[in-house]
Amino acid sequence: MILRPCPKPGSGGRLAAMPTADTSHATPVLVLWDVDHTLMETRGVGFAIYKRAFPTATGRPLDKLAKISGRTELDIMRETLRINDVEPTSEVVGKLAAALINGYDTARDELAATGGALPGAKVTLEYLAAQPEIHQGVLTGNLRDVARIKLEVFGLDSHLDLDASAYGDDHSDRAELVAIAQSRASARTGTTFGNRNTVLIGDTPNDVEAGATAGVRVIGVASGKTSVEELRKAGAADIVADLTNSELIQRLIRRDPSTT
Repeated sequence: MILRPCPKPGSGGRLAAMPTADTSHATPVLVLWDVDHTLMETRGVGFAIYKRAFPTATGRPLDKLAKISGRTELDIMRETLRINDVEPTSEVVGKLAAALINGYDTARDELAATGGALPGAKVTLEYLAAQPEIHQGVLTGNLRDVARIKLEVFGLDSHLDLDASAYGDDHSDRAELVAIAQSRASARTGTTFGNRNTVLIGDTPNDVEAGATAGVRVIGVASGKTSVEELRKAGAADIVADLTNSELIQRLIRRDPSTT
């Protein structure tokens, strides 16, 4: 396949390699990526930022942090406030969100030095961006601005339409984020993205559950703390060990579930 540069919708004018083969007949697919432990690792920087942000927002130290894996930031912040004996009012939640965003913004160098994109993430995003029928966004529990900062720091934002995505400050229920992302992507592209042509890619049972609840297919990635077997038990339609096989991931995205 010969690749040529071509603008990717929603990329802000960035150029993406596009195939010369005619794939205009293919059904459009919205691919929604989880961020942490699927595309990247922050390796403890996130917790350090939380410890610095919490006193800024509440005036008291962070003693406990709620479990974070596969949850939305709204949910995490509210529980974290409660278990630290702070009433999770809208005002305090807003202050904590602002402190977290500022914390990530000022910790860009720390994040870049400590964390990193996971193996195959950049190549796979670029490879899928070369397929005209695939539109890539994110579905993450991160706050919108935190997700953007992380993706920018690790050079993963170029092929993702961050305005056709859904975030942890859009809704506390992860499953509800699917419809939000579908609506945004449909409005931006003029293509209707329903459940049959939406695929969620994530690394946790919560990702799988969110996809199942919303009615979309999920590709599990065993790149986080969840094993292949655990993702299978959670109900993932397809599972890969990591993102190093771009062609396999493309085939799984295109697979018609009605044929299996």
